[in-house]
Amino acid sequence: MSGTVILSEGAEFDHVIQEVSRYIHLYVMPFGKDERTIARIDKRENMYGGNGTVYLIQMFGQNELANNRLAAYMVLLNNGDESGFHTHNARNEEELYVVVHGTGEYRERTGTEGAVRKKVLQKGDITAISSIGYHSIENTGDEPLIMFVITTNNP
Repeated sequence: MSGTVILSEGAEFDHVIQEVSRYIHLYVMPFGKDERTIARIDKRENMYGGNGTVYLIQMFGQNELANNRLAAYMVLLNNGDESGFHTHNARNEEELYVVVHGTGEYRERTGTEGAVRKKVLQKGDITAISSIGYHSIENTGDEPLIMFVITTNNP
């Protein structure tokens, strides 16, 4: 995985917010706190060896979700952008992807050399990702692929 750049202001931050806001309302309300906008955007180039840029729109800050055992964020991929194959086995984390907008291809396999299983994703589809599985996602459509991701956090 290549490095992460944290965007908290500037033209690129504004562009990502404007793009995603065309399709969804980007506000959250943590328990006991006022409604607010997102916490930050993490920009990852060639994430896990994939092509292009993946934007991780962090919706909550530290300790705002279930004793910090869950994380929730939005993912934005533009046409052709992808997250390469990766696993969360070392951290024993599992993920749910909920497609909010766009189309893409989800791929999974067991191990680094297992047979690849593919699924075309569209709005409303949900995938469940095991901590032992390898997975990747690519935007194969002409519009942005926006996914809501919930992941376990096993510190």
